[in-house]
Amino acid sequence: MQSIKVFIITILSTIIISCGNSNTQKSNLSITTNAKNNVVSLGETVKLSIKNPNGVEISSVDYKLNGEPVDASFMLDDQLLGTQTVNATVKVGDSSEEISTTLTILNNQSPKVFGYKIINEYPHDITSYTQGLEFHNGELYESTGQYGESKLRKVDYKTGEVLKNTDLPDQYFGEGLTILDNKIYQLTWQENIGFVYDVETFEKKSSFTYGKSKEGWGICNDGEHIYKSDGTEQIWLLDPETLTEDSKIQVYTNKGKIVGINELEYVNGKIYANRYQKNGVAIINPENGAIEGVIDFSPLHKLVTQHAGLDVLNGIAYNPQSKTLFITGKRWDKLFEVEVFEK
Repeated sequence: MQSIKVFIITILSTIIISCGNSNTQKSNLSITTNAKNNVVSLGETVKLSIKNPNGVEISSVDYKLNGEPVDASFMLDDQLLGTQTVNATVKVGDSSEEISTTLTILNNQSPKVFGYKIINEYPHDITSYTQGLEFHNGELYESTGQYGESKLRKVDYKTGEVLKNTDLPDQYFGEGLTILDNKIYQLTWQENIGFVYDVETFEKKSSFTYGKSKEGWGICNDGEHIYKSDGTEQIWLLDPETLTEDSKIQVYTNKGKIVGINELEYVNGKIYANRYQKNGVAIINPENGAIEGVIDFSPLHKLVTQHAGLDVLNGIAYNPQSKTLFITGKRWDKLFEVEVFEK
C-alpha cells in the first residue's frame, strides 16, 4: 500500500510540474532604432534591431515600413513625413511574432521664405465669413461659414457682385470648397458631411461622409485627387469616385508637425494652406507632407476695414489665367490679387 501511495504522489507531482511549465513565457521582443526618441530626418540612415531580453532563439526577422519591406539598415529618401509604423515579423522556433513601433520622420530642410507683391485690390462682401475660395473657368467660387449664415456663391471677383447663391440649412457650418469634373465639393465643419453640386446650376447632386477624419476644414484638387484637411496636421486623399479617405499625408517641417491646417489651394504641383488663426500660408509638398515654403500675409490684415467682426485670413484662390493668387479673409471687405516670389 505504501508503494502505491508513493507512486500516486509521484504521478501527481509530475502532472503539476508539467502543467506549471506548459505556458510559454513571453519573449518581450521589441524593435529598437539608432534614432534618439525614434525621431529621424530625410537623408538619414535608420538602423533597426530586435531587443531580446530573454535571449530567445531568433531564426529570422523581416521588417516593413508602412507595409513596404525594408532592410535592417535603410536610408530615408522619399518616405512620407510624420508618424510612421515600423513592423517586424520575428521567427522564434516554429512560430512567429508580429511587433511594431513608430518612427517620426522630419523634413531635412527648413522652409524657404516667400514674399508677395499686391497687383490689384477688389471689393469683397464684408459680411462673408470666408472658408473656401477657388477659380473655375475664370470665375470665382466662394464658400462661407457660421451657422445660419453659410452659403455657396459664384462671384464676379472684379466687382464683388454675387452671380449665384445658395444658402445652406441653418444646422450646417460651411467650410472649404473645390471644383472637379464640373462638380462643386463643399465641406461642413462638425456635421461629418460634404455636399456635391452641379457647377452650373448649384443643384445638389449628392452628399458624402468623412469616414476617418472627424471634421471638415479645407479642400482642393490636382485634377485627379481630392485633398481634405481636418484641422490637425493631416491632409486626407479622397477617392474622387467614392470620396472615401483612402490615405493621408502629415504636414511637417524639419522641426516637427504643424497643426491647424485649414483652407487649401492646389497651385502648380504644391498645396497652399493657411493655418487656423494665422495670417500666413504654408507651401506643402503633396507627395510627402513637407512644408517647403511660407508666406507671411499679416500686413494684408491692416489694409482692410477694421471692424468688430473682422477675423483672420482665410481664402486662397489661384487664377491659372493670370497666374496670380487671390487672398481674402473672414469678413474682409477686400480681395487681394498678389504675385508670390522667393526672397
